[in-house]
Amino acid sequence: MKRLFKTAMFAAGLFAASHGYAQTHKDSTITHKIGKTAKKVGHKTSEVAAKGAASIVDKKYDGKAGPNGETIYIDKNSAYYYINKKGHRVYLKKSELIDKP
Repeated sequence: MKRLFKTAMFAAGLFAASHGYAQTHKDSTITHKIGKTAKKVGHKTSEVAAKGAASIVDKKYDGKAGPNGETIYIDKNSAYYYINKKGHRVYLKKSELIDKP
């Protein structure tokens, strides 16, 4: 009986000590990469959704392009805009539009 009690106490001690040494490793480079990738995915999703909604709701201006060759849309108030990489509308004056190549 003494031997069984000693074995049980030894096992309980090892079990308790193992929890003290089991700490999570926090690697800042991995969390940074995950956060950066999640942000990229979110921006791309927003861009695709905004372009899809703009192509359905608003008219496309065929003869002109944005500063970097972006597609120009015309909204219900006759304002010219394009969708940037983050999915936001960037409004332009008519004088800022360039001819499509």
